Amino acid sequence: MGSDTLSPQTRIFRDMPIPAALGKMILPAVVSQLIVLIYNMADTFFVGQTGDPYMVASTSLILPVFNITLCLAGLSGVGGGSLISRLLGLSREEEARRVSAFSLWLGVFIAVIFALGTALFMDPLLELLGAGANTYPYARQYAFCVIVLGGVPTVLSNVLSNLIRSIGRSREASAGIILGGVLNIALDPLFMFVLLPSGHAVLGAGIATCVSNCVALLYFIRVLVGMGPGSIITFSPREGMPCRESILGVFGVGIPSAVATLLFDLDYVVLDKLMVSYHDLALAAIGIVLKVERFPLNVGIGICQGMLPLVAYNYSAGNKKRMEDAIRFSRTLGLVIAGVSILLYELFAPQLANLFISEPQTVALATQFLRIRVLATPLMFLSFFTVYLFQSFGKGRISLFLGVARWLGFNIPMLFILNTLVGMYGLVWSQVTADILTVLLSFWVYFRYKPRLQDNK
Repeated sequence: MGSDTLSPQTRIFRDMPIPAALGKMILPAVVSQLIVLIYNMADTFFVGQTGDPYMVASTSLILPVFNITLCLAGLSGVGGGSLISRLLGLSREEEARRVSAFSLWLGVFIAVIFALGTALFMDPLLELLGAGANTYPYARQYAFCVIVLGGVPTVLSNVLSNLIRSIGRSREASAGIILGGVLNIALDPLFMFVLLPSGHAVLGAGIATCVSNCVALLYFIRVLVGMGPGSIITFSPREGMPCRESILGVFGVGIPSAVATLLFDLDYVVLDKLMVSYHDLALAAIGIVLKVERFPLNVGIGICQGMLPLVAYNYSAGNKKRMEDAIRFSRTLGLVIAGVSILLYELFAPQLANLFISEPQTVALATQFLRIRVLATPLMFLSFFTVYLFQSFGKGRISLFLGVARWLGFNIPMLFILNTLVGMYGLVWSQVTADILTVLLSFWVYFRYKPRLQDNK
C-alpha cells in the first residue's frame, strides 16, 4: 500500500473528527471554485477594456464550447474520482490504481478528439455559434488557443484535480486550479496590452488562458512525481485495465456529471435568449445577476466536491455513522452559507450591481432581479447536493435522473411557462419556482433510494 493511501485516507477519511476532516477537504475546494469563478470573468473583463464590442462578443461566443471541455473533464474526473474513493474504502488499492490510469488516459483521448474536431470543423462551428464578419476572426483566434491548443491541458488539469482530491489530497488538488486561475488573471493584461501589438487583445487573452492551463497541468504532474511510484494516482499503463465493473462505474457516474454540467450551461443560454426579447437593459441586468449569484453557488459546489470523497470512502467501508455525520455537517454548512448569502444580497444588491455597471436603470433592474434570484440559493444547493451524494454512492443512474429532471423537467420548461404567463419577471422567478419542485423530488428520491447501511464501525 502506497504512503499516500496510508496517511491521507487513514487520518482524514477514517480517523479525523468530521469537522476537521471536512475542513481539510472543503476549504481548498471552495477557494479553488471561487478562483475559477473570478478567472472565468477575467478574459471578458480585460477584453472589455478595449472598448471593442466585437472582441467582447467573440469571447462570449466561444464560452459555451469552452464549457464543454469542463463537461468532458467531469466525465473521467468525477466518475473516476468517486470510484477511487469507494475502492479505497474497500481496501482495493490495486484496482484504484488501474481506475486512475484508465481515467487519465480516457481524459487524454476525449480531449484530443474534441480539440481535433474543433480544429477540423472550426468554420461550421463558428457559423453555428453566430459569428459574423466582425466577430469571426477574433472568435477563431480565441477558439484555437483555448480549445485546439489548450483543450488537453484544460481537461487533464481538471481530471487530475478530481482524482487527487479522491485520495484525500484536497489541498494539492485545489492548489493547481488556483495556480492556473491566478496566473491567467496576471497573464491576461501582459499578453493583451504589453507583449502583443494593438488589435490583438483577443489573441492575447486566448494565449494567456492556454499558458495558464499548461502551467497548472505541469504542477499536477509534479505532484504525481512527488507522490512516488506507489501512488494511487498514476498514468502508468503497466497497471493494466480495470475490471469491466469498474469501467462501467467510471462512465456510470461520469456521464451524468457531464450531462448535468452541460444542462446547467444550457439553462443560462435559454434564459439569455428569452431575455433578449425584452430590452437591452434587461439583458445586461440579468447578465450581471448571473455572475453575482455564482459566488454562493460555487461555494456550495466546493462543499460538495470536498464532501464527496469522504462520503464515498465511508459508504464503501460500511461506516454508516461517519458517512451520515459527514452528510449532515456538509448540508448544514451549505445551508448556513446560502442563508447568509440571501441576507447580504438583499441588503447590498445595489452596491453589487454597481461593481459591474453604473448606468442607473440597469442597476435598478439588476437589484430587483438579484433580490428575487438569490431566494433560490438554498434550494439550488440542496438540489445539486443530492446529485453529488448519489455520485458518491456510485448511483449514476439516479444522479442522471435528478440532473435531467432538474434542468429539462423543471428549470428550462419553467422559463418558457412563466415567460408566457408573467413576462420578464417570470423569467427571474423561474429559478425559485423550478427549484422548489426539484428539491421536493430530490428529497423523495433520497429517502426512497439512499443506501441502507448497517453501522459496521
